[in-house]
Amino acid sequence: MDPAAQLGKDVVVEPFAYIGADVVIGDGTWIGPHATVLDGARIGAACKIFPGAVISGIPQDLKFNGEQTTAEVGDRTVVRECVTINRGTADRHRTAVGSDCLLMAYTHIAHDALLGDHVIVANSGNIAGHVTIEDWAILEGMVGVQQFVTIGQHAFIAGGSLVRKNVPPYIKAAREPLSYIGVNSIGLRRRGFSQDQVLRIEDIYRTIYVQNGNLTQALKIADAELPASEDKDTILEFIAASDKGIIRGPL
Repeated sequence: MDPAAQLGKDVVVEPFAYIGADVVIGDGTWIGPHATVLDGARIGAACKIFPGAVISGIPQDLKFNGEQTTAEVGDRTVVRECVTINRGTADRHRTAVGSDCLLMAYTHIAHDALLGDHVIVANSGNIAGHVTIEDWAILEGMVGVQQFVTIGQHAFIAGGSLVRKNVPPYIKAAREPLSYIGVNSIGLRRRGFSQDQVLRIEDIYRTIYVQNGNLTQALKIADAELPASEDKDTILEFIAASDKGIIRGPL
């Protein structure tokens, strides 16, 4: 461990772990044996970093020119075996994983990816550069996410999926090519959404994905005819900002 590293109270660093100089680790975090924490790492409190994980390796980006960037991990996040989190580039200057996340074994988080809180990426997930994953999203095993894609809050991506376009909030996505297969109603209820909220969200996506073949027209109908709500605003604003487009409807 480099003596310049800043460790909080009650941090445990197991044998054979490596801690670089420009590293900050919060109180009560556990760094497992053979974990590697390199310059630019900023790890929160009460995290668990398992053996073989590498945090803040330089980006796998040929445009990277040695700029000062970070790889950030929020409080209480668990980083399992052999996970890699690369630090940022000049684009966003940081890669960030939020609090209360779970990154399962062999997951890769590339440069400038931004993950919100309570995100789960299951085994062997591959998150490319410049990706944004919002709060409470869940990606099952072996999901691959293309660069610059955004995955909305509370979305659920089925295992083995390839994510090439933005995934709107609150939905389940599966099949190839990746498609809308319904609202993530079970997940929403588990997180405290009321039955009325879930039904309203289902109405919005029924209008967008099922009843109308033209997305532009569907959005106009949803905006004009469906009851106002914060969830509707969240969905419509997400889609409006999706310059890469969103995933397709049911096949």
